[in-house]
Amino acid sequence: MPIDLLIRGGTIYDGTGGEPFVGDVAVTGDEISAVRTVEEIEALEVIDATGLAVAPGFINMLSHSWFSILHDPRSLGELKQGVTTQVMGEGWSMGPINESMRELMLQMKGALEVEVEWTRLSEYLAHVEKRGASQNVASFIGATTLRIYALGYENRPATPSELDVMKAFTEEEMAEGALGIGSALIYSPGSYASTEELIEISKAASKYDGKYISHLRSEGNEFLESLGELLRIAREAEIPSEVWHLKAAGKNNWDKIDQVIEIIEEARGQGEPITADMYPYTAGATSLGAAIPPWFHEGGFERLLENIRDETTRKQIRLAIEDSEAGWENLYKGCDGPENILILGVQKEELKSYEGKSLARIAETQGKDPIECLMDLVLDAGTRVSAAYFMMSEDNVRKQMALPWVSFGSDALSMAPEGAFLEFQTHPRSYGTFARVLGHYVRDEGVVSMQEAIRRLTSLPAETMGFERRGLLREGYFADIAIFDPQVIDDTSNYENPHSYAIGVNHVIVNGKVALRDGEFAGNLAGRALYGPGKR
Repeated sequence: MPIDLLIRGGTIYDGTGGEPFVGDVAVTGDEISAVRTVEEIEALEVIDATGLAVAPGFINMLSHSWFSILHDPRSLGELKQGVTTQVMGEGWSMGPINESMRELMLQMKGALEVEVEWTRLSEYLAHVEKRGASQNVASFIGATTLRIYALGYENRPATPSELDVMKAFTEEEMAEGALGIGSALIYSPGSYASTEELIEISKAASKYDGKYISHLRSEGNEFLESLGELLRIAREAEIPSEVWHLKAAGKNNWDKIDQVIEIIEEARGQGEPITADMYPYTAGATSLGAAIPPWFHEGGFERLLENIRDETTRKQIRLAIEDSEAGWENLYKGCDGPENILILGVQKEELKSYEGKSLARIAETQGKDPIECLMDLVLDAGTRVSAAYFMMSEDNVRKQMALPWVSFGSDALSMAPEGAFLEFQTHPRSYGTFARVLGHYVRDEGVVSMQEAIRRLTSLPAETMGFERRGLLREGYFADIAIFDPQVIDDTSNYENPHSYAIGVNHVIVNGKVALRDGEFAGNLAGRALYGPGKR
């Protein structure tokens, strides 16, 4: 019987980090059936990979493509970078949700054509697979989602009965294949959770061999203390842990990265399973409203707008941004000025002219103080305004990239430069994260070798997440494969023109089906829901 696909004559990077070699990869069904030089053999399809790199498909350790992959299942922004698996769940997950949370989701989707037809995270994952997607999907349970379900947007400790609700849903979702608990502790209402609360729900996930992964409570002034909190949660819950998008934010904190690395490596040396991931940029991105202290967000977004409208409370917000740094992540001060805050996306048509401009420039144009301008823009938009915050050091980016226990995530949604996606700007990481690693930092800068970078894009995250038979080019493994030109691969997206595809990826195979052929979508939506060990 002929095999289904033969990838002939490529330079094989098998995902182990070992030296590459020239050979062939045979695919039968959804599995790799050989990784070697294959003699005369009949194949239904042959891809000539001469002069190209052949690697396992890349795993995005932090994706926000929950809605975009339903709106546009091709997921071209990342498929064209070789990404075959998306990992979601930073604080917020697609379940469990109730009716009020469903209504909020419908508001969050913006112009994307999505219907929310699920109430549980497991149902969402099955829904994506059933509808069809070009990539595999997996998710953590959002600690914020659990908290909203149990007690809404109140800034207080959970009662024992409310904590029981969170733990019960954790166990239910873990048994259905969630990866663990994912927290985002600078954003309300997730920031209202105590360390003890996070320990308890992590214990529930630990029963099912889950993980705890976190956007730390601070990546700036309280960076070390926040890493200590993650380690305490992991130790007391007896659960592996990961730091989402490792970074030292704010110029005054850049030198802390050395101590953070030392602490993590000491813990790893003692056998503690702790890892991290990162994106290869010096600017993060989130909402402009996140620059307002979390206690003004209590009660939800509408309550935040009421606080901005109230003259007395507005003055308190201003004073907190100017003078307060303890107990919250002051993004405004961390950027060292409004000139380092770039407005990315505003949904209101009459405010579109602000996209791509710094907060300082907008304030100057309006003749306003920058903090007043910030509050007015949040208020006038009436919904989420996305912004890039330039807070990180390029030296630290290179330093982190060289670490063997650091993988990569876009911290963004996968997009396409067309249709509804063009209604708002985005961070270039939506289109360029993985190509930038392999092009700019590997080929051009030599920060890490190609084989090591590929290991940390493939087998490291697969092993960390417990994805069985993925992340390596090995016989019997699922055929998730990226084929690219090492001399061409690069990001073309930037802050001025973010909607621009990466270049250099020729072909992508997902579960044995060609998803990208000669750089173009091949029509196959073979992605699957991937589950944690609790389901197996």
